[in-house]
Amino acid sequence: MSEKIEDGKVASRHRVNSSEPFEPRPRPGVPAHTIRDDAEAITVAQRLAAEFAGGASERDREGWIPVDEVDVYSQSGLWGITVPRAYGGADVSYATLAEVIRTIAAADSSIAQITQNHLALVSHIALDASESQKKHLFELVLKGYRFGNAFSERNSRNVAAFETRLVEQGDDVVVNGQKFYTTGALLAHIVPIVAVNADGEGFLVFADRDVPGLTVVNDWSSFGQRVTASGSILIDNVKVPKSRVVPVKAFDRPTAAGPISQIIQAAIDAGIAKGALDETVAFLRTKSRPWIDSGKDTAAEDPFTIATIGNLVIRLHAAEALLDRAGRRIDTALREPGEDTVNAAVLATSEAKVLTTEIAIEATNRLFELAGTRSTLAEHNLDRYWRNARVHTLHDPVRWKYFHVGNYTLNGVSPPRYPWN
Repeated sequence: MSEKIEDGKVASRHRVNSSEPFEPRPRPGVPAHTIRDDAEAITVAQRLAAEFAGGASERDREGWIPVDEVDVYSQSGLWGITVPRAYGGADVSYATLAEVIRTIAAADSSIAQITQNHLALVSHIALDASESQKKHLFELVLKGYRFGNAFSERNSRNVAAFETRLVEQGDDVVVNGQKFYTTGALLAHIVPIVAVNADGEGFLVFADRDVPGLTVVNDWSSFGQRVTASGSILIDNVKVPKSRVVPVKAFDRPTAAGPISQIIQAAIDAGIAKGALDETVAFLRTKSRPWIDSGKDTAAEDPFTIATIGNLVIRLHAAEALLDRAGRRIDTALREPGEDTVNAAVLATSEAKVLTTEIAIEATNRLFELAGTRSTLAEHNLDRYWRNARVHTLHDPVRWKYFHVGNYTLNGVSPPRYPWN
């Protein structure tokens, strides 16, 4: 750990892929701001994005985990905007949530991704938790508590195979296992662990980040989304009260759980594309030279460059429109859960995921083609957009989105229900 002076204040700095100890973050000293409606959520997201954008390149280059930024982010109230109104939240549209996430991601996609699992877990509480659990956990969310992620396992045969086990012990459960890709856990106050019992039934075990036996390891070494701190968790006889154990049942019936998780991922990719396109335009206007054959005085007048920018803008707008459409379909599936409404939400979100993946990769590739060799200089660190797009779009393969959309259209086969669909 090191320290840096920012605006007269000492900011703590922790590097990714570090062997340095990382203590649990303190619980919120004051309650988070309560956002009241969709319009306020978007306004707050725009303000924070402007704040986060300034340090995004340095955080990526130096590997600084955004500790202070995430504190500001969760205290803004944006982590609680999907809490149902009955429990004090704004219960915003998922179209609004997608806009909030892509706004943050355009500024810093790592910070946006740190939110992803927390928001997906809020939806699982609404779908699967008991009434007393909802009251307790939603109250914590609105106070500014952050949920992390202890879901995926590095060595299991596939993403849906879990070797982490829980056993009952009186009024508690005891959990043992190991997790990887644990985005958000390092900076969380509570780490929900996915574990299965002897019968193979799945549960979310909401463990305090500082509970004995829970070790979050800062060993994330990917070349993209570098400062998400998506490393490992070691779970050694972690004891948690049964009142904090929520069964995972949302995929046993038609619910919007899958598309909720997916729309957040798609929104991050759309944000990366928007950030890359904005950087491309700025570079072309101020730093790039026109190609000699164009006969133009500036790179921004090159007709082939102009046409390519137009193509990227149109494709980005198409992806954003599908994101908005998917959000509305999710809203409907939540209000009127059933086979038809959930299928509509899953398929619409799959379509959005395809286009946001494609535009993220295309826009980050074209940045260098259009801006020229000087855009590759280390001083600009523009390769972070390509690295982030390439890594984040690997979350789940869009080649299967084409299949599920086509199989439903052609053969009437409903897409599968799980967090990746």
